[in-house]
Amino acid sequence: MKNRVVITGMGVVSPIGSNISDFAKSLCNGDSGISYSQELEEKNFVCRVAGIPKPILHNDLIDKFLPEYGDKSIKYALSACIDAWQDAGFVIPDMLSNATDDRLAVVVGSTCAGYDYFARMKALIDEGRVKRLGSWFVSNTMHSGPAAFLSGLLGASCKVESVSSACASGAEAIVRACDLISSGIADVVVTGGCDPDSPYVWAGFDSMRLLCRNGNDNPQWASRPMNENASGFVPSAGAGILVVESMEHAKSRGAKIYAEIAGACVNSGGQRNGGSMTSPNSQKAVECIQNALKMAEICSEDISYINGHLTGTMADPLEVANWCRALNLRNDFPYINSTKSLIGHALGAAGSIETIATVLQMHQKFVHVSRNCLPLHAEIAKIYDSAKIPQQTIENVDMEYATKASFGFGDVNACLVLKKYR
Repeated sequence: MKNRVVITGMGVVSPIGSNISDFAKSLCNGDSGISYSQELEEKNFVCRVAGIPKPILHNDLIDKFLPEYGDKSIKYALSACIDAWQDAGFVIPDMLSNATDDRLAVVVGSTCAGYDYFARMKALIDEGRVKRLGSWFVSNTMHSGPAAFLSGLLGASCKVESVSSACASGAEAIVRACDLISSGIADVVVTGGCDPDSPYVWAGFDSMRLLCRNGNDNPQWASRPMNENASGFVPSAGAGILVVESMEHAKSRGAKIYAEIAGACVNSGGQRNGGSMTSPNSQKAVECIQNALKMAEICSEDISYINGHLTGTMADPLEVANWCRALNLRNDFPYINSTKSLIGHALGAAGSIETIATVLQMHQKFVHVSRNCLPLHAEIAKIYDSAKIPQQTIENVDMEYATKASFGFGDVNACLVLKKYR
C-alpha cells in the first residue's frame, strides 16, 4: 500500500519575505515585492523591474558551508532549508559528526542554478587567471549544487537528486519527493526549488520580449497576470523548500502537519498538437491536472482554490481555458489567483514558493489578492467568474482541496493536489 505524503515544514526566500512569518503576512496583506532595478538599467534591459529577495537569514551557519561570494541560488536554498527543517521540528545536525540518514532524501529543482556564480567568475577565465578560480568553482556552478549542499547540511544519504524542467522545476521536484515517500524509498524528503536574481539569467527573456515592457515607471503595477494590458512577466528569484514525509512517520514523532499532498502528476506535451518549446500542448496540460485529481481520488467539484502558473503573458488566457477544461468549469468556479502578481516569476523556484503560498492560504483560511488583474483579459472574462478572481484578500475561506500547477518551456507540466489536514 502506498504511503500518504504530508508537509511538515516550510521555508522561503522571496521578494515579500525571507521567512515564513513575513511571507504569510505579506501574502495576506497583498504586498508587492516588485521594485526598480538599477542593475537592469545599467545593462540596458527594456524591463527594469524585478522581484529581488529580501535579505536571507542564517548567514553564520551558511558561511560554514559556502563562501560569502557563493552562488545566490545555493544560498537561498540553504536559508530556506534551515527554516523548513527547524519548522518541521528537526535539529540541524552537527557538521563534525559522521552520522548520515539513509531514510532522508533531497530533491531540489532549478532552472539556472550556478549562472550567477559563473557570471561573476567568468572574467578570471577570460583574463587567463584560471588558477584564481579556487576550489569552489565547480561546486557552485554545477547544476546539482543546491541539492548537494543541502545534503551536506543535513547528512542525507538516501537519495540526492536535481530536477531541471524550466519553470516547472520547483513543482516537479515536489512530485518526485512524493514518489520517494509513497514508494517507501524514503521517510523524509527535503524538496523544492531555487533560482538566483541575475541579469545573466534574465537577459534571454528580455531579448525574447517576454519580460514586462511598460512597468518601469510603476514597478508594483508591472506584474499583471490575467490583465488585458499585461505585457510580459516580471523576473524574480528566491527559494521555496518543504519538508515532506510519510503520514505514519510524521504522526510517530508528533509533528505538526500543514497539509497532505493527495495527488501529484508530471507529464510532457511532446511539443505536438500546438505544443512547442515555448507553448503548451493544451491537451496534455489538461491531462496533467486531471491525473493529479485522479490520484487524489476526488472530483473537480472538490477543488476550492487554484494557484495558477499565470505569468502576465499571452499564455494566461490559454491557461485559464485549460483549467476550465480540466475541471469542467461552467457555473461553480473555485477561487483562482496568481502569486506572481505579488512577487514576479521566480523561474525554477516559482512552483515551490507558490506551493508554500497555497499551503499557507489553506492553513490560515484566506485567499490573497491577485494584484493588477483589472481590466480582466476579455478571453478570461468570457469563461471565468470574475468574482472568483480576488481583487482584495478574502478571509475565512475554508478550503478542503486546492491545486497548484506549473508549466515550463519544453512543454512540461507539473500539478499538485493539496488536502487540508484536519
